[in-house]
This record gives sequence, structure tokens and C-alpha cells, in this order.
Amino acid sequence: MGSADQLSDFVRDALAAGHDGARIRAALAQAGWTAPEIEGAVTAWSAGGDLPPVPRPRPYVSAREAMLYALLMIALVLVCFHVLRLGFQVIDQAIPDLSESGASDRWSMRFSIAAILAFLPLFVLLDLRMARHMGAGDQRRRSQARRIFASVTVFAAALVLLGDLVSVVYAFLSGDLTPRLAAKCALVAVMGLLVAGCYREDLDG
Repeated sequence: MGSADQLSDFVRDALAAGHDGARIRAALAQAGWTAPEIEGAVTAWSAGGDLPPVPRPRPYVSAREAMLYALLMIALVLVCFHVLRLGFQVIDQAIPDLSESGASDRWSMRFSIAAILAFLPLFVLLDLRMARHMGAGDQRRRSQARRIFASVTVFAAALVLLGDLVSVVYAFLSGDLTPRLAAKCALVAVMGLLVAGCYREDLDG
């Protein structure tokens, strides 16, 4: 039996014997358990009154959910990449640079549109399906796969926003902050904020 199982069994037996949470925490702290270990073990059980201690729901990991969230993340990355790529090309045409010569890359724009039309419905359907499957509230927060996906997504969005801010400040200090660059940085900022806002609430466990 591992130490985590021993700790869980002790808390269960102590609650069954009628001891309260404060006394259990004090005994465990005196025995050398850390505060996170104690809190995790104590909150895993609920006093059942005239019933034995009742286990509380715990976070779970599902291989199927992990696979679906990996596919969801790939679709999200591709959608964001091609939306930004297409947006940059539209900005280049709307705000032309007279120093540049040559025709715009129409093939690249068509490819980005095709990628968005292919991966955006996949992303929306997967996200709706996962949200409907898990429901809301506690059940959603117990999904470790969704929490990991949300953490990585929000972390990546935060890095993109920070990099975008650095680019704006650097271009401003260098005197190179043109309307075209400002429009592109604004597009990146909007995309990063949208992605972070969609999954920020799933970080809470």
C-alpha cells in the first residue's frame, strides 16, 4: 500500500470514529505530512453522519478525452495560424507598402481559406461535443484532460500576447511602428485574447 493510500485510509477511519477535520489535520501535521497532502486527503472525504465517510469525486483522466483534446488543440492551432496568415495578407493589400513590388500570393490566401473551412467546423464540433458530454460545473473541473488543455492553451495565448506587446514597444521605440504593423499586432492581440478568454474559466479546479 502506498503512502497516499495509507493517508486516505487514516482520514477515512478517523472520520468514521467521529473525529473532526481540525483534529485530523493537526495529527497529520504533527506526523510530518505536508499541508497540500493533508488538505487533499481530508477534502477527499465527507462525514456521512450516521453513515460511513463518503468519498468526494476526484479528478479523473480519460484516454479517450485526452485523444479528443489533442485533436481539438491541433485544430485550434491550425485555425488560429491560418486566420492570422489570411488576416496579414488582407492587411498587406489594404495597407500597401510602396517599397514592395510584385503581385500578392493568391495561392497562399486560397490555401488559408481552405484550411479554415476544414478545421474550424472540426474545432467547433469537437468543443461542443466535449462540453455537452461533460456538462458544466464540478464535472467539467474534474476532467484532468480539459484542465491540461485549458492550461496549455491559456499559457500559449499569454506568451503570444507578451510577444506581441514586445514587438509593438520595440517598433515604437525604433520608429518603425507603421499602420500596417500596428494592424497586424492588433489582430494578433485580438486572437490571443479570444483564445485565452474562452478557456480561462476551465483553469479553476
